[in-house]
Amino acid sequence: MASFDDWSDEAEANVNRHILRLVTLRDGHEAVAQEKAVEILPDHYAAPEQVAHVFEHLGKEAAAGYLRQKLPTKPSLRSGDLGEIFAMEYIEERTDFSVPVKRLRWRDHREMAMRGDDAIGLLPQVDGRPINFLKVEAKSEAALTTRTVTNARGALDDDGGLPSQHALAFIADRLREIGKEELSDDILKAQLVDGIAAAQVQHLLFTFSGNDPNNFLRADLNGCGDAIPQSGVGLRIADHQNFIRKIFEEVFGE
Repeated sequence: MASFDDWSDEAEANVNRHILRLVTLRDGHEAVAQEKAVEILPDHYAAPEQVAHVFEHLGKEAAAGYLRQKLPTKPSLRSGDLGEIFAMEYIEERTDFSVPVKRLRWRDHREMAMRGDDAIGLLPQVDGRPINFLKVEAKSEAALTTRTVTNARGALDDDGGLPSQHALAFIADRLREIGKEELSDDILKAQLVDGIAAAQVQHLLFTFSGNDPNNFLRADLNGCGDAIPQSGVGLRIADHQNFIRKIFEEVFGE
């Protein structure tokens, strides 16, 4: 877990009947944040059991090499990946949704950005309530801009605001592969038989930046309607670029 409580402070506000949360690195806690990020990062690129298998059969150096070959080297991809990773960790820690599929494990090439929805959170059906979905866009920039937030909003609004068909099929396939057949079936049933209504969907726009995201996210939420509940979460770490560099250097063994 990213353990946000250990190194950040959070403020919440209601904006246009939507939720805005500002998460800020606590003074003097950068080392703690880095330590937590280093701990969680490998799990998003490779299943622990696979790394353990390589370690057992081929040794420590091979296991380290297996992980390194999955990590991007381009600063822009590292930044985007960490923003997405923090978003998924935030969902697990601070919302009712879960993200059972860590999609970076299935990247075609470590230096290529993945297409489609950045993440889909799931709230399984229970007591007659259908499965619910959290459609997520995550953006990471040293200096967040209006253009970036506008592009993220456009992605959230695509497909009528619903999760894309490609993303749902991808998640259902991966869930079946890892033995979560019931949840996979629920997704396919919602997608292919019942249909997904706006009432089953929420949106999360997550930003990770060095500058203050408050005004950007407030403006975005003020422009949203009521059909789909919205959350804007802005994580701010002022030393954004160096923070990312240090994390990947430690994991990479650079």
